[in-house]
Parts: sequence; C-alpha cells; structure tokens
Amino acid sequence: MSYCLAIERMQPESRKELHKNYHDHHYGFPIHDDNELFGRLLLEINQAGLSWETVLKKEESFRKAYDHFNIKKIAAYTEKDRERLLNDPGIIRNKLKVNAAIENARTIIELQKEFGSFEKWLEHHHPKTLQEWMKLFKKTFKFTGGEIVNEFLMSTGYLKGAHAEICPVHFKVLEQKPLWMKK
Repeated sequence: MSYCLAIERMQPESRKELHKNYHDHHYGFPIHDDNELFGRLLLEINQAGLSWETVLKKEESFRKAYDHFNIKKIAAYTEKDRERLLNDPGIIRNKLKVNAAIENARTIIELQKEFGSFEKWLEHHHPKTLQEWMKLFKKTFKFTGGEIVNEFLMSTGYLKGAHAEICPVHFKVLEQKPLWMKK
C-alpha cells in the first residue's frame, strides 16, 4: 500500500500533522536540487527498519547533523564526523546508515562530474522498471534495498504511485510534471 493510501485510510482525527504535511507538500513532488534529492535518499535509508514517523520527527535533526544535506560537505566527512554522527541522539545512530550517507555522498560527487548533477543522472536512466532501478541503485549506492529505492523514486516523482488518482494532492503533483509522466 502506498504512503498516500495509508494516510487517506487514517481516521481524520488521527491524521497526524507531521504525516499530513509530508503527504500534502512533499511526497511525490519532483525535487530539482541535488542536495535535497540526496537528503531524501538519506532519509529513506534511515527509515529502513523503522517507522516513517520516526524519520519525519528527526528530519530537522538530520538536516542539522548532516550540514543541511550538503553533498560536498558530507563527502568530505572524516572519522571525527562519523563519530559525531554516531553519538548524535537526534538522528538514527546506525553505523551502516551513517557510513552509507558518507559513501553515497562521495558517489554522487562522481555522478555530478560525469552527468552534471544527481538529477541528470536519474533522468539519464529514466524510464526504468522498479526492478531495473533496484539493480542500478544496488550497483551504484550503499544500503539501497528494494523498498528504499521504491520509496525514494516514488517520493521524488520518478516512479508513479505516490498518490491515489483520486487524491487531491495527485493533481498538484501532476502540475509539477513528475518524470514518471514522460515515457
């Protein structure tokens, strides 16, 4: 079930503002800034094994801890930065996830050199099936399993399915011309 359908099925009184804000203003909308794309990937990786609500509650702490998702700064992180992150109670303190963030930032720097941007690398590989995307991400990045790849691509407009077609937000997403519309 998509995130959108799960939110829509919640009773109105239990729809948490945190989820509503993400659903209504971020989920499925294209992102054109490489740092924000990387930030979404970092958040999706950190969600693995946890609830999305946990990650949403910690998003500002992640932004602060990871230099507002600045790819160049994160790619240059040292062992001291790794230790700082592993001791930061505001984020998910998982060594594999912290290491993946740093290594993935370094990978994106290389992709930017070759393609001009992370976004252009994604566009270069579009369209792909989810299975093809999963193979590509597994070959390219650290800690990117199927659910992480699927949610990252749906949440950033590369794969269809973030919102039910009857969801009012779906029409707002369509206005932004997500890449999945272009086949």
